[in-house]
Amino acid sequence: MKPLPSKRAALHTSIAAVTGGLLAACAVGPNFKAPEAPHTAGFAPAGQVAPETAAAPLPGGQAQRFVDGMDIPGQWWTLFQSPQINALIESALANSPTLQAAQAALRQANEIEAAQRGSYYPSVSGRIGSQRQKASGAALGVPRFPGSYFYNLQTASVDVSYTLDAFGGTRRQVEALQAQTEYWRFALEASYLTLTSNIVTAAINEASLRAQIAATDDIAGSQQKQLDITQRRVNAGGASRADLLQQQATLQATLANLPSLRSQLAQQRNQLAALVGSLPAEYTGAEFNLDSLSMPQDLPVSLPSKFVEQRPDIRQHSALLHQATAQIGIATANMLPQITLTGSFGQQAASFSNIFSSASNVWSVIASLTQPLFKGGQLVHQRRNAVAAAQEAAANYQATVISAFQNVSNTLYALQADADALAAQALAERTAADSLALVQAQYKSGAASHVQILTAEQSYQAAAIALVKARALRFADTAALFQALGGGWWNRNEALADDSNPARSRQAQH
Repeated sequence: MKPLPSKRAALHTSIAAVTGGLLAACAVGPNFKAPEAPHTAGFAPAGQVAPETAAAPLPGGQAQRFVDGMDIPGQWWTLFQSPQINALIESALANSPTLQAAQAALRQANEIEAAQRGSYYPSVSGRIGSQRQKASGAALGVPRFPGSYFYNLQTASVDVSYTLDAFGGTRRQVEALQAQTEYWRFALEASYLTLTSNIVTAAINEASLRAQIAATDDIAGSQQKQLDITQRRVNAGGASRADLLQQQATLQATLANLPSLRSQLAQQRNQLAALVGSLPAEYTGAEFNLDSLSMPQDLPVSLPSKFVEQRPDIRQHSALLHQATAQIGIATANMLPQITLTGSFGQQAASFSNIFSSASNVWSVIASLTQPLFKGGQLVHQRRNAVAAAQEAAANYQATVISAFQNVSNTLYALQADADALAAQALAERTAADSLALVQAQYKSGAASHVQILTAEQSYQAAAIALVKARALRFADTAALFQALGGGWWNRNEALADDSNPARSRQAQH
């Protein structure tokens, strides 16, 4: 029984040689390198976006400054200084099913990645068996043996199987799943950013609708007073019945705007309820108004070189490109030899009392190499498919980058236009109000016609509603800039998912 040690020594030597070769080998397929950021100086041609916007003499009309390279706080919405918005977002982060779904998707990706890492290690299983068998003499090589032979066989063994990652196929599989986890991580960040941005925008829209309803009520009240004056003049013979009917029609037209505005307000409240994970009938969020919001005066403009690292959607497409690149390596490795080592060591005896004796030792070592020779072109076309998929991912990445830069540029133009429009609209509203007051006074003294009153009322009504919308649009586009720049997720301390870190997930597994 002396040959056994020499066989074991040979086995150890072979394993050491193969392992050394494996460690020296490189994984097949291209190594991923993140695309470089576009070499551009900014988000708009030089001189087309002023460093500071116009100002308007009303709350929220302060000038805003664009600060190049200014960082974005992780909780950017606090810059609006609205405790109601802060509370609503806190509730949404705790209860939003959309965010919870994104967190669960990331946890799934973490677990799939952790499971694939198990391919780095041998597969080991234990086996215990008990067998009783009846055999004929012929089966035992004794054809003339009288009758049958009954025997027992007890087995206890450990089986080991290991596929050597000689060409890096397994490493590329893990790499692809790491990229997939990265994708879901930034999908979660994108969900977080979309949720918080939608809440801020919805709150601004609610405040705008409340202001429009209030302005419409004020206008209707003024028109009712004018109707009363016209009625008195008709009674005194100073105005015609036609004047009275025209004024009444104007009042009713104004009041007809209120049901639509109130319906929009109710729907906006329902949207906020859905965003925070509440049913419409159970939503008890605070009411918002424009005067309670503060306008951030210093607005960040990220450096283009950093911008591609800050946008979650760009990072998502970068991860997809990484995954597609790794798939090329996987497809290439599938075309190359697969080396598998299997071994078994155990005991076999007729009874359990003898199973641990030296005579009961049994073992086997098998090394196999499998090289695909012919599969009808499947492997070749699968690799070509992987290459085409990587090219598609690269094009989608480039398109996402272009769209993201366009998004920021559009928002910068919009903010500049919003400020100019707000200043002009504030002047128009003030002028229309002064004109209406003057014509009303003239009408009372008989120096103005009723047609002039109607014209002045219509002008003021349009100007007042337009001013409310202009104020709200400036707040909304300010929030849109923070969203377009990535929302400052890199400055947020709290984790979005408790087990979103693959390393922490693996520690928990061990």
